[in-house]
This record gives sequence, C-alpha cells and structure tokens, in this order.
Amino acid sequence: MRNILVTGGLGFIGSNFIRYLLHESGYRGCLINVDFITYAGNPDNLADIEKEFKDRYRFIRCDICDRERMSKIFDEMAIDGICHFAAESHVDRSLVRPDAFIQTNIVGTFTLLELARKFRGRVELFHHVSTDEVYGSLGREGFFTEETPYRPNSPYSASKASSDHLVRAYHMSYGLPVTISNCSNNYGPYQFPEKLIPLVILNALEGKPIPVYGDGRNVRDWLYVGDHCSAIWAIMNKGRRGETYNVGGNNEMENIQVVGLICDILDEYCGMIDGGPRRRLITYVKDRPGHDRRYAIDGSKLMRELGWAPHESFATGIRKTVRWYLDNRKWVDRLISGEYKAWIKENYGTNRS
Repeated sequence: MRNILVTGGLGFIGSNFIRYLLHESGYRGCLINVDFITYAGNPDNLADIEKEFKDRYRFIRCDICDRERMSKIFDEMAIDGICHFAAESHVDRSLVRPDAFIQTNIVGTFTLLELARKFRGRVELFHHVSTDEVYGSLGREGFFTEETPYRPNSPYSASKASSDHLVRAYHMSYGLPVTISNCSNNYGPYQFPEKLIPLVILNALEGKPIPVYGDGRNVRDWLYVGDHCSAIWAIMNKGRRGETYNVGGNNEMENIQVVGLICDILDEYCGMIDGGPRRRLITYVKDRPGHDRRYAIDGSKLMRELGWAPHESFATGIRKTVRWYLDNRKWVDRLISGEYKAWIKENYGTNRS
C-alpha cells in the first residue's frame, strides 16, 4: 500500500496512528489524511508532522459523506489502502444528538465502502476501526470474543455496530478486501478532554469537582493508544482478509480506581491541592442512560495469529499519559479556549458540531 487514506486522522487515535506509521512502523509510503474537523478533530495534533513529512503526508479537509469529492481524492491520490477511523465517538453526545452519529458512522462508512468498490482494482485493503461497545455489557465474568453477538446499548454503539456489519457485508457480497478491529477503551496523548481520563487529569489539576457516574464501579479494559496503533498496523499487514480482531489492553479496572490513581499520581507530581489529596474532589453524579456495566476483551486471536501483545501496563501507560498532559498545557489550553474555536472558524468555516 503506497498511498493510504486515513479518515479522521486529526482525532485522538487517528493522529496517534499517523505518528506511529511515520515515526515507528517503517512504512515508507504516503498518508492522505481526510478529516472534516468536527468538534474533536484538532489540526494542532499533527502540525509538526505536516512540516516534517511534506513529501509523505497530506491533509485534506473533507466530509467522508461527500461522495463526489471523496471520489476525486481516491482517484487523484491513487488510494490503494484505507484505514477508517472517522466517527462520532462519545456516548453522552450520541444520547443528545444521535443524528450526527447516524450520518458519519453509517452513511460515511457506506460512502467509503462504495468508493473502495469503485476503485477495487487498486484498493488492497479497507481496514475498519471499531469498538467493543458494539457487544453491549458483560456481567462480572467472561470476555468479549470475535464471536460475541452484537447488543449495542447507545446510539453511538448501535451506529458502530451498523458500520461493522456493512464492512463485513461488502466483503461477503463483493469480495472487498477488508479487516475489522474492535478495541477496548483507549487512553494516551492528544485525547479530547471530554473523555474520562483527560477530564479527570484536567479537573484534578485545577481543583475542580471530578464527576463519576453512578457508583463508579463500571469496569473497562484500558488500552494505551500506542499499543492500539501497533495492533492496527499488524492487522493491516498480516491479518486475514474478511476477519475481525479484538484489541484489548489486559487492563480491567473500575472507573473509580482509575480516577483515584490519577489523583494520586498528580499529588505525587504536583503536590497536594489546597492542603489535601485530590481524591476529595471526586463527586458522584447521576448515572447516564444505558451505561454498560463492564467491558472486557479477549484478544487471544490477535496474539495467537499475529503475535501481537500490548507493551504498556496501565501503571506505565497512565503515568506517561499524565506526564504528557502536564508537559503539553499549551495544547490543552488552546483546545479548551475560545482561541482555538475562533481559529477553526476562521480557517475552516463551520461544520457539524
């Protein structure tokens, strides 16, 4: 694959993937990053990459639902591989505005699949990045496998489940070369502050209340984003076409444990706040509708077939993450300020919020 289209490459995982390919993977081809710059897309995530890799990286602002313009990109850029990250991805937002999730996650994926089919003589792979949330909620025991039936419980997870089915159907119906990965909860550098871990870091730094849904006992399997990127690349290179691979971090933790650990790390790095530990900032709030109790990934297929395993434990990964947010306050402050929003409007105009 000499010209890989990365959709949603200005987002959290997409930008980390582009960095991984250009800095660590040994890939020598070109990356074409298509992102519509919705609320979580951030050009600052790859500003240095754009300068460093002028001959091998190109950013194009485009809505993946715009079939005519995307077709020109496929044609003019000679796209022969696709790694599809672009998605609306926050459960809380999907409860308020599900229409945006249907449009991007379902219609957008369909549009890309149709274009991959149109250019199938050249396209070697369509890799679709999805989530473990399509499987629904686990009890206290057991793990999600690639054979687990889909039982999505939010508009977000339902839209991702639909896109998964479309990708598989295009493989079965048209012979399109595809792979699918369903990952557990990611964390790491460049994550938008609405998500649990960066939200806790920033609130704890500023002495603000740290909201925790329900009793805080919901369990997630945490995956460091750098490990996720290496897993995706392994699947794209060595995965069997038409197959789904679960990607987990082997790091099950209750939300309240995650929050407490972050508070302790910040107390260690920055000292107490107002004379006391940051754990006293924890504030329990009403649980959100359809809040899945537990996710846990069985990633043995990926490990067995492709020899991949996560490098970071949660203990090492969370320290790297906290350190990154402490060392990149300019990125954080610009993102959450009116300055960033004004800059986006001036340079790119309006788009879906």
